[in-house]
Amino acid sequence: MSQRTQRLADQIQRDVSELIKQRLRDPRLGMVTVSAVKVSPDMSYADIYVTILGRTFDEPAEPGVAILNAASGVLRGELGRGLRTRIVPHLRFHHDRLTSQGNRMASLISEAVRSDEQKS
Repeated sequence: MSQRTQRLADQIQRDVSELIKQRLRDPRLGMVTVSAVKVSPDMSYADIYVTILGRTFDEPAEPGVAILNAASGVLRGELGRGLRTRIVPHLRFHHDRLTSQGNRMASLISEAVRSDEQKS
């Protein structure tokens, strides 16, 4: 990834995080954290990886991602007002499985440690 696309990805991550907090008032969404943004080399697409907090590990995150993808046009329009680029990338939201799997593993480890302490 070039330095230019990395700077754009960082700016998109900051701006989209703020826009989600300020503009999206959907109660089904919960708390959304933007964990990473990857911009395509031609800057036409930005893949945004999100973690939706306040959900159980077994509950699917797809409804929240679908809400974000449905609102991507509005978010892109708002993002275009703040970016100083000729092209504003199309936004595609994805569930960040790496973060949720890491959280799940940490929870399982903590549970195993507590179980071992109770047995001792």
